[in-house]
Amino acid sequence: MGMEKTHVNMVIIGHVDSGKSTTTGHLVYKCGGIDQRRLEKFEKAAAQMGKSSFKFAWVLDKLKAERERGITIDISLLKFSTQKYTMTIIDAPGHRDFIKNMITGTSQADVALLVVSAAKGEFEAGVSRSGQTREHALLAYTLGVKQIIVCVNKMDLTEPPYSQKRFDEVVRGVSGFLKKIGYDPVTVPFVPISGWTGENMITATQKMPWFQGWKVRRREGNASGRTLLEVLDSIQPPVRTINKPLRLPLQDVYKIGGVGTVPVGKIETGILKPGMTLMFSPAKLTAEVKSIEMHHQGLETALPGHNVGFNIKNVAVKNLRRGDVAGNAQQDPPSDVSSFEAQVIILNHPGKVKAGYSPVLDCHTAHVTCRFAELKEKLDRRTGKKLADQPQILMSGDAATVKLVPIKPMCVESFFTYPPLGRFAARDLKQTVAVGVIKSVVKDQGSKLKAQVCK
Repeated sequence: MGMEKTHVNMVIIGHVDSGKSTTTGHLVYKCGGIDQRRLEKFEKAAAQMGKSSFKFAWVLDKLKAERERGITIDISLLKFSTQKYTMTIIDAPGHRDFIKNMITGTSQADVALLVVSAAKGEFEAGVSRSGQTREHALLAYTLGVKQIIVCVNKMDLTEPPYSQKRFDEVVRGVSGFLKKIGYDPVTVPFVPISGWTGENMITATQKMPWFQGWKVRRREGNASGRTLLEVLDSIQPPVRTINKPLRLPLQDVYKIGGVGTVPVGKIETGILKPGMTLMFSPAKLTAEVKSIEMHHQGLETALPGHNVGFNIKNVAVKNLRRGDVAGNAQQDPPSDVSSFEAQVIILNHPGKVKAGYSPVLDCHTAHVTCRFAELKEKLDRRTGKKLADQPQILMSGDAATVKLVPIKPMCVESFFTYPPLGRFAARDLKQTVAVGVIKSVVKDQGSKLKAQVCK
């Protein structure tokens, strides 16, 4: 086995049909995630349905519903290895109605791979006001994914094929809006590929002699290379916080015959071990961990960054749900909040935001409606200096400190104590209307009294 490779979670984002699933499927196939036999099976099945160009995507779109529509719905997790890392891929959906799933996936990632199509008309559709390329990149940034890689896909479909002019045009467009969002374009590698033919993914391209390679400048050191695989090896390994108490937002809860209740999620901070007593919030339940699995292998210790499933005693599946947070019952257990204070930036809200406004907040894996109970102060976006007390309204582009009250029980933390549980996006009208970080929380006092113990 030798040295354990560092674990990196990568989310694949981008507009619908930009080729995310095909690109990812190809990567996983080339880096040992699926065998030739399975690919041939997919190929047959895809051809029978008249969708032969979807064969690599089928690796990811295992869900039947998706096969029919050719769209990725839930977040599928796959594993493959590069020279330096073990990568878990979270393939996030690109369709507008799946933005909620996309947020759950992105909140678990260390690095985002933004797939942009260079095909005629497709790039423009993705970055238009209503396209999702912008919105996904913005969500990735807000949810704390600081490293982003841009894949310029479908280079085989440009006019003429593998056109340098088109590549440069796409790079200019994407750099522009990444910069507006907050990413620094010099730290972002841009790689031209074809997810379908596999051009420039694993081995250097012959068809794009004009491509000199990608370069990035970072504080931690510069990197350069030619292929997508080399980019993945140049990722900065994420810093994991082991010394904090456990926080594990649940992504799903399954009932498995002969095993029992199995919650699944990514450990954000702390350590999970069999035998530990967990407290779930806002479900207000405690339970003991029987066993832990990752990628179908048992684990004795699960660390931050691990996507795990764990078996617990005496808790019915119906009592837990996505968005609940598990923590160590003995060490700063999580609790639901009655209100919290956050610093928000209003993004693309068509009207005016007043006190009482109630969008859906997406924080870690939870999606809960929260009310803007009080607009406390308006701030300068760049410097954070106060501009006005108790503003009456907020418009697009404004930054402010607000008090938020969740409409139903919700567990969040301040950004300073548990960063992954302290960032959120607010959605309304089928789009992201605000993003923010939580500065302080008021814990629900009743939650201590109502905790039930299940042994």
